[in-house]
Amino acid sequence: MVCSNSFKSDDPNSATGILKAEMRRMNSLVLSCAEATRVPAGNSLAVDREAFSRTVTKALKGHPNIQWEEAQIHAPDLGIPTILATGPLTPDPMADWLASITGSDRLHFYDAIAPIVERDSIDMGISWMAARYDKGGADFINCPLDKGQYERFLDALLAAERVPLNDVDTPYFEACLPIEVMAGRGRETLRHGPMKPVGLDDPRTGRWPHAVVQLRQDTLAGEHFNLVGFQTRLKWGGQKEVFRLIPGLEHAEFARFGSIHRNTYVQAPTILDSTLAVKSIPNLWLAGQLSGVEGYLESAAGGLAAAFAVDRAVRGQTAQPFPAETVLGSLLHYLAHASSKDFSPTNTMLGLLPPLPEGKVDTRGLKRAGGLRAVRAAKGEAHRQRALEALEGHLRSAGPAF
Repeated sequence: MVCSNSFKSDDPNSATGILKAEMRRMNSLVLSCAEATRVPAGNSLAVDREAFSRTVTKALKGHPNIQWEEAQIHAPDLGIPTILATGPLTPDPMADWLASITGSDRLHFYDAIAPIVERDSIDMGISWMAARYDKGGADFINCPLDKGQYERFLDALLAAERVPLNDVDTPYFEACLPIEVMAGRGRETLRHGPMKPVGLDDPRTGRWPHAVVQLRQDTLAGEHFNLVGFQTRLKWGGQKEVFRLIPGLEHAEFARFGSIHRNTYVQAPTILDSTLAVKSIPNLWLAGQLSGVEGYLESAAGGLAAAFAVDRAVRGQTAQPFPAETVLGSLLHYLAHASSKDFSPTNTMLGLLPPLPEGKVDTRGLKRAGGLRAVRAAKGEAHRQRALEALEGHLRSAGPAF
């Protein structure tokens, strides 16, 4: 886990909450390891990334049906069913091979990671522990900024020297923009994004600050915290100077500075079908970020889907896409049917699901009683119920293993 240590929201009626429920039903190893190594993160599932990695590795190495080999290969043996899940940093020989056999150019986007600071170096006389709107536990460290402090921080952030990009034509991933790129889109952008103060009452004033920087626990022991949403391509010296302008971080010690890296993904709509099979190449499936999904949770779910397809193939059965009414199925359907002209990696979202039947949710009544929040919650609950019912039917058709 590089960019962050989060598997996103646990809200049961959100897209990620429903996807987690689907993955639990399929006994996801990744999700069970994440839950075994979780750290406090309010209403989200975040992990101690080192403990998580060790737990996954131990489970795989100890599995009786897995033969573990460590070697670099430039092309797989397609005489046997193969899942290629080489990740966002696929080495050039493998990426070149994949491009050549699929007849497509490789695609890339720039992704960034946030810095991590040592817990003991944070001034808790200024900062305080809380979750937004008190959802979950008091799991985040919150550093408040008044208007003057925010403006000074913004000026320094925009002026700081950045690491040059090797490929200027490679785009950023919009859902994980560097903090300085977001700031360059307008002086209020950060206050409506990673530095939004809503739902966070400063205990010293009883009011929301002008802006807030949140830090999330990064290890089980709680000695490291990462700056939420502060992925960056600033040079390391600039990061130290700029981020120490944040109240509470004036003496911050950095366990890891932020950085930027190039991710690799394929043009899914032209290459993959909705089971993640490569349409032009028998015996080959892609999974993880290489397939065009974005996010740890989505990547793990895609791995489950690819394994499901391969299992059917080796048993001589026809490929069976996940229902579009499931969050996983809607994501894979998007990969296979999106516009190839402007395709870019995507996170899961409720907007990818088919519309609910007319009258399923009393929108007018709920809006009068509880406003838009009540409507969203009811729609999410209806999507969840439909998704899990559709998944159950899909798994029953797969055989006794499920």
